[in-house]
Amino acid sequence: MRYVISFFILAVMALTVGTGIFVVDQRQYAIVFAMGEVKEIIDEPGLYFKLPTPFQNVLFLDKRILSTVTHEPDRIITAEKMNILVDSYVKWRIVDPRLFFVSFGGDEQRTQDRMAQIVKAALNDEITKRTVSEVIAGDRNQLLSAVKNKMANETRHIGVEIIDVRLKRVDYVDQINSSVFERMKSERTRVANELRSIGEAESEKIRADADKQKTVILAEAFRDAEKIKGEGDARASRIYANAFSKNPEFYRFYRSLEAYKESFKNRKDILVVDPSSEFFHYMKHPKGAK
Repeated sequence: MRYVISFFILAVMALTVGTGIFVVDQRQYAIVFAMGEVKEIIDEPGLYFKLPTPFQNVLFLDKRILSTVTHEPDRIITAEKMNILVDSYVKWRIVDPRLFFVSFGGDEQRTQDRMAQIVKAALNDEITKRTVSEVIAGDRNQLLSAVKNKMANETRHIGVEIIDVRLKRVDYVDQINSSVFERMKSERTRVANELRSIGEAESEKIRADADKQKTVILAEAFRDAEKIKGEGDARASRIYANAFSKNPEFYRFYRSLEAYKESFKNRKDILVVDPSSEFFHYMKHPKGAK
């Protein structure tokens, strides 16, 4: 009987010692509870002791940077009353384990839901002050800085520090996407028509200039040709006159031969002329003068 009692006492002591020792990792906070009340907050890693489980228990909280990601985009109205879809995520960490436990009781789902509500409210407050172009193509850092500050004010009393806030995607809703596409299409069509009309005007201008240059070139060429032709005719006349002055008889003879050749090209040609006319002079008197 004595051995049984001794064994029972040793077992109880071993169980007590086993449940009274716990290890705090460097990535964790430890909250020690005594009869349901917070007894101690431990934020340094190491080996610690507590009373057995019925009297004291330990809750571990993550000390690392945590994330809250929106699984569904939030619909937010901009300053010009246009709906956009915003996907975001938040980086945060626990800085006051006592406040955090009081706020959420260590429930991770409650924490994520609350953080999602806070970031949605902060984004809604800031985006409603801005237009779509300012949200999409404006100073994104200024927008996110304002959202971060607003969230920091909201999370300070729940023991959370906001590390960073980012937007994953900003998009129009489907109805607005269609209207934006149609507006972009009409705008591109207008620009294309404008460029096409400008091109046609430039084409007509170039064509008119080319026609003008063509007319000028042809006129100048005709002028130069007539000038050269006139110079040639004048030179020919001088040569003929010079030749005629040197031997007028030969010149008359040569001109008569040319006339005969032109008059009697074809055997069927008929010429009605007085036989005693000057035309047949060199046929009757081949040696020249009478």
